[in-house]
Amino acid sequence: MSATGIIIGEDGKSRCHWHANLPDYLKYHDEEWGRPVTNDIRLFEKICLEGFQSGLSWLTILRKRDNFRAAFAGFDFDKVALFGEADIDRCLADAGIIRHRGKIVSAVNNAKRAIALRDEFGSLAHYFWRYEPGHNERPAVVDREHIVANPTTPTSVVISKDLKKRGWTFVGPTTVYAFMQAMGLVNDHLEGCYCRPEVEAMRAALVRP
Repeated sequence: MSATGIIIGEDGKSRCHWHANLPDYLKYHDEEWGRPVTNDIRLFEKICLEGFQSGLSWLTILRKRDNFRAAFAGFDFDKVALFGEADIDRCLADAGIIRHRGKIVSAVNNAKRAIALRDEFGSLAHYFWRYEPGHNERPAVVDREHIVANPTTPTSVVISKDLKKRGWTFVGPTTVYAFMQAMGLVNDHLEGCYCRPEVEAMRAALVRP
């Protein structure tokens, strides 16, 4: 890896270093991370999984994602909001996910909060995308040094505070910024990564919700 954080894959393509050439992680980097998402279910899924990631690696969560989807009704928040103690106990007994009671309860709580957010703003997508940072808030060059120095941003702090005010849990500013990066509210593929111009083109063509 160079000082810029770029590595060359076996296919000769330049990529952000963090996937470490692991096949499943590389696929996530290439096909998902940073590509803009406006689907409410996917947005809810990601912010929940970012909460489960707290204290762990995203790779751990990614490799359990299908199990999480099975346990949490595909992250349909209308369904998750109806989970009771029996569902929480079922999740706690599920070795395929992270069996942390606080995080499981948080997902159920956040599903209820997501319904309220949708009712107020029309969609989760509209709520989150209205916080998309302007060009004046973004660095001239996104490199490894910038990413390391900025695990949070002023925007992620604002979103975190607002979500907490609305009763959401496990939504600290670092978690929120990771969500913003993954869902394409910002393009944090590093300068020199072959995905960066692709993501930028997708963001330019996106009709904001």
